[in-house]
Amino acid sequence: MTRFARRRFLILGFAVVSSAFAADEPLSDDQLFDQVNRRLVTDPQLGARPLQITVKNGKVTVTGFVENLKLQKRVDKVVKKVKGVREVDNRVQIRQ
Repeated sequence: MTRFARRRFLILGFAVVSSAFAADEPLSDDQLFDQVNRRLVTDPQLGARPLQITVKNGKVTVTGFVENLKLQKRVDKVVKKVKGVREVDNRVQIRQ
C-alpha cells in the first residue's frame, strides 16, 4: 500500500468513527426540523403538499391541508419514523 493510499484509508476510517459518535448525541430542534421536512418532501404520497412544520423540544407540530384521511394519517407515520421525534401534534386538516 502506498503512503497516499494509507492516508486516504485513515481519513475514511476517522469519518466513520466520527459519524457513529455523532449519532449518539440528541438532535437539536433545527436538525429534527430538517430531517422531518426532508422525509415529508421526499415521501411519494405527501411530497407536493405545502405542510408547515414546527419543532420545540422534540415535539413536532405539522399543519396544512391534505385531500383525504389516508394522507392525514400518513403524515403521522412519516414523522414518527424520524429518530429523535418525541411527540407528533398532527394538525393537518382534510380539504373539503
